[in-house]
Amino acid sequence: MIPLRDTAASRRIPIATLSIIIVNIIIFFNQITLPSDQALNMILAYSFIPSRLLEGLSDPKSYIPLFTSMFLHGNFSHLVSNMWSLWLFGDNVEDRMGPIRFSIFYILTGLIAGFAHFIFNPFLNVPTVGASGAIAGVMGAYFLMFPHSRIITLIPFFPFIIRVPAPIFLFIWFLTQLNSGIMSGIYGRTIGGVAWWAHIFGFIAGAVLYKKFVYNKKYR
Repeated sequence: MIPLRDTAASRRIPIATLSIIIVNIIIFFNQITLPSDQALNMILAYSFIPSRLLEGLSDPKSYIPLFTSMFLHGNFSHLVSNMWSLWLFGDNVEDRMGPIRFSIFYILTGLIAGFAHFIFNPFLNVPTVGASGAIAGVMGAYFLMFPHSRIITLIPFFPFIIRVPAPIFLFIWFLTQLNSGIMSGIYGRTIGGVAWWAHIFGFIAGAVLYKKFVYNKKYR
């Protein structure tokens, strides 16, 4: 299923969401315009590698890639899919939190997601990049904040467009992540190179923590 848009209207321009998207785009295009060796060094320096954190748990600098990896992407489709999801769900969540609280919420859930990836894969030496853990946090918040919203969704194999209740759409998404996470545990590897547990715990973190960031009590 490909989400096209949602039916929940925002009351103001999502400054933080747009800013995060722009920063991600700028960093990506800087990354792909670098010579290949410099681009590789950039990925190795700023991506999150669980085994590297394991080796330097007592060194505060070892935790920095948990943050910087949220602004790197592996390829163009990776960037587009993440930024589209952030735009789709982020504007409404930011609308209820305000730009500053939303930014803190986004980074916090992204850090939690990254650390969850570390807990489940402490010896993994594969670089992890992408904003999907933080975006999963936004989706977890949306899941509870907008129970009456609908996601206008394209079913590409037929094709046709349907209106899916947002909680159902996001619950199905969560179940697919959970299934893949469990399968990766059974087979002892990350399926498709995706940090499934980052998605799972990012979503859970967003659903649990969103109330702390909503400025209007009636939306809690």
